[in-house]
Amino acid sequence: MQLSKEQRLALEHTKGPALVLAVPGSGKTTVLLHRTNNLINKHMVDPSRILSITFSKSSANDMKRRYQDRFSNTPPSPQFMTIHAFCYTIIRDYYRAKKENFTLIEDDTSPVNKYAIIKNIFLKINNYSITEDKLEAFFSHYGYVKNKMLDINNYIMDFRIEVDNFLNIYNEYEKFKRENQLLDFDDMLTFTYKILTENSNLLNHYRRMYDYFQLDEGQDTSKLQFQIIKLLALPKNNIFVVADDDQSIYGFRGANPQELLNFNKEFNKAKIYYMSDNYRSSRNIVLASNSFIQKNTKRFNKSIRTSNPSFEPVQVVKLKNQTAQYEYILEDIIRNKGKSVAVLYRNNLSSIGLMDYFDRKGLNFNTRDIKLKIFNHWILKDLIAFINFSSNQSDYQSFMQVYYKTKGYISKDMVLWAGNNFLELSIFQRLLRYPGISPFYKKQIGELELDYRRLKRFSIDEKFRYILDTMGYDLYLKDNSIKFGYSYGYLNSIISSYITIGKGIKDLDNFKTRLNHIHELIKNSSNRNSKITFSTIHSAKGMEFDLVYIIDLLEGEFPSFSDSRSSNERFLEEIEEERRVFYVGMTRAKSSLKLLWFIHDNSKKMNPSLFINELSNNTP
Repeated sequence: MQLSKEQRLALEHTKGPALVLAVPGSGKTTVLLHRTNNLINKHMVDPSRILSITFSKSSANDMKRRYQDRFSNTPPSPQFMTIHAFCYTIIRDYYRAKKENFTLIEDDTSPVNKYAIIKNIFLKINNYSITEDKLEAFFSHYGYVKNKMLDINNYIMDFRIEVDNFLNIYNEYEKFKRENQLLDFDDMLTFTYKILTENSNLLNHYRRMYDYFQLDEGQDTSKLQFQIIKLLALPKNNIFVVADDDQSIYGFRGANPQELLNFNKEFNKAKIYYMSDNYRSSRNIVLASNSFIQKNTKRFNKSIRTSNPSFEPVQVVKLKNQTAQYEYILEDIIRNKGKSVAVLYRNNLSSIGLMDYFDRKGLNFNTRDIKLKIFNHWILKDLIAFINFSSNQSDYQSFMQVYYKTKGYISKDMVLWAGNNFLELSIFQRLLRYPGISPFYKKQIGELELDYRRLKRFSIDEKFRYILDTMGYDLYLKDNSIKFGYSYGYLNSIISSYITIGKGIKDLDNFKTRLNHIHELIKNSSNRNSKITFSTIHSAKGMEFDLVYIIDLLEGEFPSFSDSRSSNERFLEEIEEERRVFYVGMTRAKSSLKLLWFIHDNSKKMNPSLFINELSNNTP
């Protein structure tokens, strides 16, 4: 393989700290593997004394396979592993020396797992069960605190947390694990750091074990992970980091490009190498993505370039609605038959309508890492309650669930009274008999009863729209979204997914059947042999495709802010990370990149993403 001058400069680095800033498609993993081989064959380094750490298990396995395939005549392979796997060995050695045991609690199929523990603690403290959304939110905050090495008391003062009694649950969880010698993935990092800082014998043992530390995907490394690696590399500081600050997109896990920007401060006399040539994408895509990412301010001053020819301009495609978006993609894929295709999106919810449409058209596709909570969501339960009550106006439980979520202004006292009086009548007939009821309430009840009668006549997607727009459920979501810990746009997207799935379906049973079918489709579609891939941008990182479509580029959706004019420091950090996510999506494309947005979502007028405007203003 012919290597460039920049690649050779980087791979020939031997002693001391080095940071390789590698743009997308520049062959960064190739350089790391060649550098490993160079240390072994040219500098006679024992392979067992080189440790390469990467972000994910799949990346570690891929690096090991590629190294063995390319350098099969070398001595036994050096070690490639994740930071968690490496920390596990340290913790295991620590407990063995103490003749004690510990238990990992990450397996949710085991009776003792972190999710079950938090569910029990939450119920004990709050006296009601935690939802799946709140459970996910808890561990998101928990992992962020651990990886950023934050003080939990300061964190809860600075951040709004949508989990009731978060601090009490956090402390109880820590205590329970400590008393029972249990560890989760985040503990593996915090406990390893604690062991290494407090146990000099074990620290020196691992320092003597390795002479060279290599870190792949350095931009994905959290402060805690970087501190562990830095501690082990001392005093030789033979640490070689391959990274791209412009591709740091895991801030929600504690990753921060600032760790890279401070590299020269952390390591004296550190060498910085640049790999600026993109070998993947056409000239059009490289120029557009380079111009776009320059808008970020907290980054190394570097550019992306290519010797690849131009193919076609990056296209911004404006469409009528979401269905038109799917139709456009399908027709374009058919025109480009045989090419590898990715349809990318910011949020997993975007995959629902996409999968439903392609499945109805009989096309196979692959999906990557789709974790959705919509199949048992409280919004779905509300919608089902509306529909059930429209079919049976004596269904008190369904009415109790949603009566205050409509425009009827019916008081709780009235509903409780109706639950105990005139039980042979419908709910509305009971309410009209409420003692001292005013003409205003009689009118409200009459209108609401008429709405429920109309609701019976519609198909499922029409029912959902009617509940949302006419019966006032949309206003309820808008008014309460912040209290629920979500953006209004996110909640609206969930209902849009249900509307898409329910299109043309006449009854609730058939809708549930279709919903279950989509659920099974998600679980099984990752194994299909197809050239079409649906993925979040996060899950597509490191991959490449001939054609890339980035969809749902709408204001408030991607990014989830209306503009970037705020001077708030945290806001600026978030918008820069969103811009990096978009940049990663753009640079997955080899020959064709199309950016899609649409004008109408149900009855709402939509505006294009801020990033569409930035591209239009900045792209040459």
